[in-house]
Amino acid sequence: MLYTRFERRGNDQDLDKAIVLYKEVLDLHPVGHPYRSTLSNNLATGLFTRFQHRDNDQDLDEALALHREALALRPVGHPNRSTSLNNLANDLSTRFECRGNDQDLDEALALHREALALCLVGHPDRSASLNNLANDLSTRFERRGNDQDLDEAIRLHREALDLRPVGHPNRSMSLNNLANNLSTRSKHRGNDQDLDDAIMHHREALDLHPFGHPNRSTSLNNLANHLSIRFERRGNERGVQADLYKAIELHRDALALRSPSHPHRSLPLNNLANSLRLRFEQRDVPSDLEDAIQLHRNALALRAPGHSNRFSSLSDLAISLRIRFERQGIQADLDEAIELHRAALSLCPPGHFRRPSSLQNFANSLHRFQQRGVPSDLDDSIKFHRAALLLRPPGHSDRSESLNNIANSLRDRFQQRGVPSDLDESIELHRAALHLRPPGHPHRSASLNNLAVSLRVRSEQQGVLSDLHESIELHRVALLLRPPGHHDRSSSLNNLAVSLRARFEQQGILSDLEEAIELHRAALALRPTGHSDRATSLNNLANTLRDRFEQRDVPADLDEAIKLYRAALALCPPGHSGRSSSLNNLAISIRDRFEQRGALTDLNEAIELHQAALALFPPSHPDRPMSLNNLANSLRDRFQQQGVPSDLDESIEFHRAALALRPTGHPDRSSSLNNLALGLQDSFKQRGVLSELDEAIELHRAAVGLCSPGHSNQSGYLNSLAISLQDRFEQQGLSSDKDEAFTFYSQLSRLSHAASRNDLSAAKSWAASAEKLNHGSALLAYQTALKLLDQHVALLSSSSRHFNVVRGATSSLAIDAFSCSLRHGALTTAVELVEQGRGVFWTHLARFRTPVDEISASDAAGKALAEEFREISFLLRKALATSPEDQVRQLTMKWDNVISRIRMLPDFSRFLLHPLFSGIQKAAEEGPVIIVNASQYGCDALIILSTKDPVHIPLDITRIQVSELSSEFQSLSEQFGTSDHQLESQKLVSILRRLWDRIVGPVVQVLRESKVHPGLRIWWCPTAEFTLLPLHAAGPYEKNRDNLSQIYISSYTPTLAALIRARQQVPPNAPVQHFVAIGQANPDRGKHLRCIAPELAVVAQRIVPPASFTSLEDSNATVQGALDALHHNQRLHLACHGMPNRKQPFKSSFAMRDGPLMINDIIQSQWQDLEFAFLSACHTTVGDEKSPDESIHLAAAMQFSGFRSVIGSMWSVDDEVVCQIVSAFYDNLVDGSGRLDCTRAAVALHKAVKSLRKKIPLEQQIVFVHIGV
Repeated sequence: MLYTRFERRGNDQDLDKAIVLYKEVLDLHPVGHPYRSTLSNNLATGLFTRFQHRDNDQDLDEALALHREALALRPVGHPNRSTSLNNLANDLSTRFECRGNDQDLDEALALHREALALCLVGHPDRSASLNNLANDLSTRFERRGNDQDLDEAIRLHREALDLRPVGHPNRSMSLNNLANNLSTRSKHRGNDQDLDDAIMHHREALDLHPFGHPNRSTSLNNLANHLSIRFERRGNERGVQADLYKAIELHRDALALRSPSHPHRSLPLNNLANSLRLRFEQRDVPSDLEDAIQLHRNALALRAPGHSNRFSSLSDLAISLRIRFERQGIQADLDEAIELHRAALSLCPPGHFRRPSSLQNFANSLHRFQQRGVPSDLDDSIKFHRAALLLRPPGHSDRSESLNNIANSLRDRFQQRGVPSDLDESIELHRAALHLRPPGHPHRSASLNNLAVSLRVRSEQQGVLSDLHESIELHRVALLLRPPGHHDRSSSLNNLAVSLRARFEQQGILSDLEEAIELHRAALALRPTGHSDRATSLNNLANTLRDRFEQRDVPADLDEAIKLYRAALALCPPGHSGRSSSLNNLAISIRDRFEQRGALTDLNEAIELHQAALALFPPSHPDRPMSLNNLANSLRDRFQQQGVPSDLDESIEFHRAALALRPTGHPDRSSSLNNLALGLQDSFKQRGVLSELDEAIELHRAAVGLCSPGHSNQSGYLNSLAISLQDRFEQQGLSSDKDEAFTFYSQLSRLSHAASRNDLSAAKSWAASAEKLNHGSALLAYQTALKLLDQHVALLSSSSRHFNVVRGATSSLAIDAFSCSLRHGALTTAVELVEQGRGVFWTHLARFRTPVDEISASDAAGKALAEEFREISFLLRKALATSPEDQVRQLTMKWDNVISRIRMLPDFSRFLLHPLFSGIQKAAEEGPVIIVNASQYGCDALIILSTKDPVHIPLDITRIQVSELSSEFQSLSEQFGTSDHQLESQKLVSILRRLWDRIVGPVVQVLRESKVHPGLRIWWCPTAEFTLLPLHAAGPYEKNRDNLSQIYISSYTPTLAALIRARQQVPPNAPVQHFVAIGQANPDRGKHLRCIAPELAVVAQRIVPPASFTSLEDSNATVQGALDALHHNQRLHLACHGMPNRKQPFKSSFAMRDGPLMINDIIQSQWQDLEFAFLSACHTTVGDEKSPDESIHLAAAMQFSGFRSVIGSMWSVDDEVVCQIVSAFYDNLVDGSGRLDCTRAAVALHKAVKSLRKKIPLEQQIVFVHIGV
């Protein structure tokens, strides 16, 4: 009666009295008494129940002994033997859960199987035996991870449930047990249906426990736990998103049913805390985490030492504290978490079934190493993870988790100590973990992500591009497994962006950087104010914007980066673990701004921030050398600005300290060696102490020695070493130093990896050094640099937004290479190199318009490839203007692939490769082409003839003099028509005479000697500052002496390749020639042009049938109207304002009624079979002021878009004069049949100007030039 009353009311005194009475009765029935087995069983049951309520191990041991005695008294055949078997087995199972002894569990299973064998189908206790055996099999699965145990447990629970139909008193228990096992299987195999079924069974169990039922709290708790699990796995699915909030509500209801004195109150406290922690991780509401920690503390207080669930409370509180540390950076939280995990581990001695998870939790908590730099923490973490793995052998359900954890820790250790075997093992372990997580596994995305991170790290250290490519692809697959709404999506966005940025740093592919920026923006949007990882996203987005600033030099990128870094720092107040990193990042960006704008206050702030960061890194911290290095670099910058020796001394001291912390094997040792060497080189130049230079050279040697082939810093280190050897050669004159310097430089010609900006810079440095020291490797240096330039530019998408990169990469490289080749007597090589390095943007973009008729006519395979090339080229040109970077990148890969296949065809091995001289010489088939080159090493002209070798003419003028002459002419041209006409004319003639004497006259003399007869056509191909000078108008301007225009008919071409392309683009011979004249006298912005209408009338009078003439004027002359008109007309006369933009050349434009028709609009056009364009507008041949060799101007854009022949202007045109020139021009262009031949345009312009020579001012006679065929 007392025991029954206890079961109903829960009064502990009733249970204690019942046990005392059970003992007294047992003592009255000695061994041999027929009731002793029953009495032993009753006492054991009472003791076992008290153990469950008070966790007194003595009660459990005594109960187990009594159940053994009872079993011994019930031999085989005894009607109650199955009951004793079950009772003893339950005691053993419970002791196993408390103490983890495998022998207890194995014995319990054997006893349960024997009991089940005694309970045949139809036996009233069969369902209980099925249930008990299933529970122990489930426990053994959790211990050993054998899938067969779990499957058998589920089968047995299903059979037990079938034996407990609706109305059975134990149906709810079977529902609960089956649900738990289904949930476990879902976790390990990723089967969503198992989890859904589990929740369904828990709901039914809860329905069987209405308000007032003693087990309602348990059912509420079970259903809540599984709703939390489903949310954690599938929270992005519609219908699942509310699971977590419902779970928290159910846990609160369960807790409300457990009064403060209830013996099981700790369970709902702990579970509610776990759900709140999960919601914090999903929604980042700080109060959830604070509440969770407090609830965990309350639960732990109710689970005193010896309590069977104390381990869970210690572990769960530790996990929550660690999460708070990661969010808030409070070191005390991490320390407490470690001690709690240590205490939990002490409760799991060797052999305990929870020991693997406890080892794992303790190992994970030892990330304290990252904050304080205690190496033993990281070593201990790896040791404990390995110990956990040993307890999870092949086949164990949690083995993949242990593999993953060891791999992550090994990667951390590699990043601190640089031992390659750690990283290689990390990758292999991650691959093994991924293999155990096949498609559909709930943790597959995590394994994909972790393997990808380790591969990226190896790529950064060893330069293996295949690792980086694989990393990116793995991250993309992981991202697909984390669709919008998935709680880890922001992490995948971030990690993919990091790997793309790494590939950008290695290969310079700007599309990778653009995509990384967009991904980081997307990740940041998923981490709003208050999100624990917001500071990380702010920092990472800022990093990529800073990279883009370095590429494109757009100040807005750097300003935004600094703003983001400041926001990140604000989220890391003093004491926060991430503060040092934020200080460092902000300092680096402010230093960048100093380098761009020169404000010393920026550099001083950067130094102060670096000093503050360094103060947060104690001597043993793994990031201290990085902080020392950055501070040292900033101090060196300040020394170079202000010349204060103490800054340089301190910089060298810090670099030495950083190097000491990066011993042999450290992945960043080479960087420290190089930076210290650079500081010592500065000190040598300041003080002249040769020993410092000697030391610098040895340090540079060591840095080079640590660079494996393909390392991203290899070229930079080779360059630094070569420069230091040159410095010593200049001091001591030892030829061995000079020879060794160029031996190191020559290694640049054998680089095995894809070209980066640093590689190109190093090759340019080689060329400059070879020129300076007159070394024989100069030409090889230029060839190497141009090869690297070609590789570097080929990695960029052909978009105007990448022009700044092209401009920075090309600089004066081609014109200096041309000069060097001429000085070496390699005339044909000079032509090949100058063509390779000039007009790079147009050449790159023109590849999409390459004719493939010959390929198509070769054979069936050629025809298919040609069609594929045309299709992808069209799509890619279109995508460059409108599509996201990832689509451009995919199309570019397809495009590269089809090019590779075309090159495998007979006779097409050089398809889209830079042509050899034999191909370039075709440009001179209709007249000689004269390259006029202005290099810092000399000025030259080279005449390309159609059948003879090129002719070299050294010019008696320097580049500085050419630049001065160009500036003088530009200043004069800006005054045309605004000042004294006679004085202007005198100044202009003076310039044209100097052009004749120093440049054009010597060329004409050689042309005559080469039998190029007067009256023939010639083409000028000027470089550098020559592009701004009117070479076509040069002459002595004296009586009885001919000017150039009286000897030859001049045209221009930006490159020889452009002229060849124009000649190849012969359209079909259509019966009707379509001509459009577009005039805009009243543009959106700009003054009224009163002569536009008369000019178009003049054109209309001269374009007669069979030509078809269309006119667009005033309101019809819009941007879109002009673009549309050229889809139907092949010949164009355009009269309007020309608006050059020398700083942003792609914004140069023609002024239409509704706005500017810009170069960007023109090059995105898809016009076909274009012939001729007369650009009656100002400044249409005026291009980018910083890179004249790229010829980014309106006339060149029209030529690129397909116009074979273009008339353009070099400066402002006079409205009234233009009408006269246009009239005379078309009189000469249109033949007797009324047809227009674009190849006659140069001659027509020549004759028009000649006819007006005495009627119009000199500057208007020469303002128009012809470009093309």
